[in-house]
Amino acid sequence: MDWKHHASALAERITDPDSRWRDAVASIPRHTLIPNWWERGPEGWTLHQGEDDPERWAQIAYGSESAVTSVGGHHADYAAPGDRPTGLPTSSATLAALVVKMLRHGRIGDGHDVLDVGTGAGGLTAYLAHRIGSQHVTSVDVDPYLVNTAQLRLAALGLRPEFKAVDATGPLPGEYDRIVSTVGVRPVPVSWLGALRPGGRLVTTIRDTALILTAWRTPDGGAKGIIERDWAGFMGTRHGANYPPGPTELFKAARENDGDDVTTGRYPVADVRNGWETWSFLSVSVPGIEYDYEERDGRRVAYMVHPDGSWARAEATRFEPPTVHQGGPQRLWSELESIRTRSLVEGGLPLYGCDAAVSPDGVIRLSRGRWSAEVR
Repeated sequence: MDWKHHASALAERITDPDSRWRDAVASIPRHTLIPNWWERGPEGWTLHQGEDDPERWAQIAYGSESAVTSVGGHHADYAAPGDRPTGLPTSSATLAALVVKMLRHGRIGDGHDVLDVGTGAGGLTAYLAHRIGSQHVTSVDVDPYLVNTAQLRLAALGLRPEFKAVDATGPLPGEYDRIVSTVGVRPVPVSWLGALRPGGRLVTTIRDTALILTAWRTPDGGAKGIIERDWAGFMGTRHGANYPPGPTELFKAARENDGDDVTTGRYPVADVRNGWETWSFLSVSVPGIEYDYEERDGRRVAYMVHPDGSWARAEATRFEPPTVHQGGPQRLWSELESIRTRSLVEGGLPLYGCDAAVSPDGVIRLSRGRWSAEVR
């Protein structure tokens, strides 16, 4: 593979000519960090090995996709071609444009000590180490395999940042001028605020949303900032190699049961997670909802479930009003429709660009005009 050509083209595409990150993007052979990956198809997750398909390998490493490298804790690096892992993705190589976006939000300068939360394949760590020097970079991940593998692969590139296998929601291994996270959190871990030096800057996403929170540490041990007029989506923090089992029984009820409340909805069925602003606002308003979506025989079906036992199912063809079944103590689809109505009436939702204050205990208070919400 002519990786230098691909890396140079990538740098030209995702950075400005005067960007301090352009040389890092052009200088890192990203494909060496992603030798194998998983892709989801009709039969589930399928292993792909870069050496077997160099053209696809180049697309994954230097294109506009994130590559899933672990599913349910099953790493693509040591998988066999016939393996079919189940569960949620637990690690990925984030597409380079998104990595650079998060680094730019960090406002990282020479001499800053930076903590990268969520090592993954090591791409962000590599860009950081190349840009500001390995001695200023620490990368942490809850999965020891990811940490050890990234350490070896970056060392082969002459980059030797510090790597630690830790649960990032607990104690951290130092103090930093910047923390850049490519995992979502809710609330902000207290340990992050304690590890930020006075005047330090935090960049992360709020878990189960597309919201990028940037904030400067304040003298009281909290932080103050905004929700950027930008978006990103990352996996949430976890405490082991895999996420806890999902709400299988609730999804079964949503698929099979008639609702306590059966109505005709106002808006077409859509995959809620693709409507970044609406999904994020709903997640802030009613935390804990999980989603599923499918299209079959020309019909769209969306499912929502909540830990309190609430569930909803909406089904229709593409443009017709859906039949909505809802059960449990909350009316989840009704909450969604009220947010969609608000967005149309007000021309948007009060999320992007809103003020964000993080208390010393990690609670995030969002506010814009008369609207406010707490994220715990």
